[in-house]
Amino acid sequence: MSASETIFVTGGAGFIGSAVVRRLVAETACQVVNIDKLTYAGCLDNLLPVAQHPRHHFIQADICDQPAMRRLFQEHRPRAVLHLAAESHVDRSIDGPAAFIQTNVVGTATLLETAREYWRQLPEGEQQSFRFLHVSTDEVFGSLGPEGHFTEETPYRPNSPYSASKAASDHLVRAWHHTYGLPVLITNCSNNYGPYQFPEKLIPLMIVNALAGRPLPIYGRGVNVRDWLYVEDHVTALLTVLERGQPGETYNIGGHNEKTNLEVVTLVCAILDELQPAANGRPYDRLITFVADRPGHDLRYAIDASKIARELGWRPQESFASGLRKTVQWYLDNRWWWEKLLQERYSGQRLGVLASNAGGLP
Repeated sequence: MSASETIFVTGGAGFIGSAVVRRLVAETACQVVNIDKLTYAGCLDNLLPVAQHPRHHFIQADICDQPAMRRLFQEHRPRAVLHLAAESHVDRSIDGPAAFIQTNVVGTATLLETAREYWRQLPEGEQQSFRFLHVSTDEVFGSLGPEGHFTEETPYRPNSPYSASKAASDHLVRAWHHTYGLPVLITNCSNNYGPYQFPEKLIPLMIVNALAGRPLPIYGRGVNVRDWLYVEDHVTALLTVLERGQPGETYNIGGHNEKTNLEVVTLVCAILDELQPAANGRPYDRLITFVADRPGHDLRYAIDASKIARELGWRPQESFASGLRKTVQWYLDNRWWWEKLLQERYSGQRLGVLASNAGGLP
């Protein structure tokens, strides 16, 4: 990516988006335009390493605001869009799906149409090099049994409001390619983890609860299986797809690390026992508590990432053991980051219970 190129990153103050921004600034010469609405999960502290960098341009804006998006496209003239802006927490989608429909569906449609208008006006050579990379999830495929893996050909069967909204956005992106010729790419990734992840998600929530001596709640019997992907491996995959992926194609990105939720929490506890033993000397796994399961909880996700390995040469570099150790150490070293979030935005309460107003739609 040359110094003359500009890359848009939507959702660039979030967990994965900020990792993409930090990498683009550190390892490329391009201009990075970071577009984020700054909802509860968007955090400017995620961007402190690049906040003053001359090639990083942060703009607070809503992807649903088409006039604002048009102005940004015309002013900055991007060569590519990395679209990561999304509401992403399943439990929150159970409590209130409306925000997920608005951002993930309406926002993606707005961004696609704005990108198409801009792309049509480009000279032929710039049209051919333009890319719109839509970052999605393996949850669109639904739930697996004990065997098998999701491939790029797996039919969509989303089971939560979150996954349904992401499935809808995937279909829109594909339609804009087939109908209008917009050069799009789609990725579907497994569960991400790593530094700067908002503490409502499983791994950071277990770390901060354990350090505070609070219960470590696990849904059901803890047997639900996820494939875990270290966020920096995911960033490498996204930039590989952006540079070498074939327009119109979908690429699954997985970490090859299937673990039950109980295994994940037990491993977090073991690392904490080693790196920062509890003051009372007791092991952290004594805090594990089983709670009522999440409504509609998918049993198992597992990604077949052979296509991206075969066609683009990407493979994850972190094992779950190495990535998890790096993650736990980061949270130990950066208490200021997550303690601020717990004080101001999220106190660790359970989300995703079926309340009387669970619908959340008008």
